[in-house]
Amino acid sequence: MENFTPYSALLGGALIGLASGLYLLLNGRIAGISGILGGLLTSKGPTSGRVEKLAFISGMIIAPMILLALTLIDAQSIVSASWPVIIAAGLIVGFGTRLGSGCTSGHGICGLSRLSARSMVATLCFMGAGMASTFVIRHVIGG
Repeated sequence: MENFTPYSALLGGALIGLASGLYLLLNGRIAGISGILGGLLTSKGPTSGRVEKLAFISGMIIAPMILLALTLIDAQSIVSASWPVIIAAGLIVGFGTRLGSGCTSGHGICGLSRLSARSMVATLCFMGAGMASTFVIRHVIGG
């Protein structure tokens, strides 16, 4: 809790809610990242859908880079895991999103805002698993 910043967290949450609401309102689609990325990778349909998905994913990558370049924000990320561990973790997360028919953004933000029962169950499952994992790592294993 030493790095908790309520104002930036509130602003970030509001922006995510605004973006997902506008995406649904303007495109009629859910802003679930795994669905958008999966659709981009497996899309065989019209190119306009692929262009939209590519623009969405590119914006998620490019926008933070622009923000860092134009502001005095000192974003630091320390990853102590090796590349094989990072790749394995990414594959496990990808498998989980396919298994759960969506990711945290799709279920937790978009699904809950639409009062989806399936998203409520999924969100409770991944939040519960995250809390249990954190408890085990910090208090049982001692990491």
